[in-house]
This record gives sequence, structure tokens and C-alpha cells, in this order.
Amino acid sequence: MPITIETLTDDQRVWAHEIIEDNWGSTRMVSRGVLYDMTTFPGLVAVLDDQRVGLLTYRIEAGECEIMSLDSLVEGHGVGTALLAAVAEIARAAGCQRLVLITTNDNTHAFRFYQRRGWRLCGVRVGAVDDARRLKPEIPLIGNDEIPIHDEIELEYCL
Repeated sequence: MPITIETLTDDQRVWAHEIIEDNWGSTRMVSRGVLYDMTTFPGLVAVLDDQRVGLLTYRIEAGECEIMSLDSLVEGHGVGTALLAAVAEIARAAGCQRLVLITTNDNTHAFRFYQRRGWRLCGVRVGAVDDARRLKPEIPLIGNDEIPIHDEIELEYCL
């Protein structure tokens, strides 16, 4: 069966908040020095065989669409790719020129995933995560592959 993408509904919000809390340590997110409440963003839900298998949240501001979170609950089925394609269509319809996202320096899996799909590195904010811990102290010191987390990495996809 193909993956279908649905707009996040109010009925799915509790599930979405649990996914965000489990995967991101909190429903709060820091991006570019700003603390956001992830419970307020619009989102997309990937469905496969009548099961929710992915979530993407985003925000649109000043002609750009920032992906705030992307969570694929199953690997190797195209969930993340389908969610990216769907948010790109939303961004285009809103008049955005690009998609952007922020990740941390330890997220090498994300670097590979996004770059294989045409995303490009467009910025590094050295020490930004160290600063973000003042707003969100639960950000871990050590991340994937035992890499110390210090920096924000910005990726973009031009529409």
C-alpha cells in the first residue's frame, strides 16, 4: 500500500505531542535562538496500512517554510521522503521560495538523508546549542554516536 499524507487534525494532537516529546525530549524546540512551543504548529501525518507512521511539523514565516520536526516511525518505507514532498507543496502554495531546517552537529544520519534528497548546507551556528540550553536545559550534552552537541547546522531546499 502507498503512504498517504494527511493534515494533522485536532484529534491527532495528543499522539503528535507524544511523538515529539519522546523523540525530542520535550514539546519545546529551540531554533536560531528562539524557543518554540511545538504544540502550536501545523503538521502532516504519514499513514501506511491504516497506521500513523510519521509526523512532520512546520512553520511558515517571511516567505520561508521551516521544518520544525520530522519523525519517521518506520525506516525504509519512504515516510520521510513523502512528508518532505507534501510540505514542499504546502510551502509552494504559500509562496515560499525555500524550505529550511535546523539540526545539530551530531545528526549525521539527517545530513545523509537530506543531502540525498537535494538539500544543501547553508549555515553553521557555532555554539548555538550551548546557548540554546539556557532556554531548554534538557538538550543533551552528548548526542548520536557519542558526539558532543554544540552547533546548529542549517540546511535548505530551494523550491
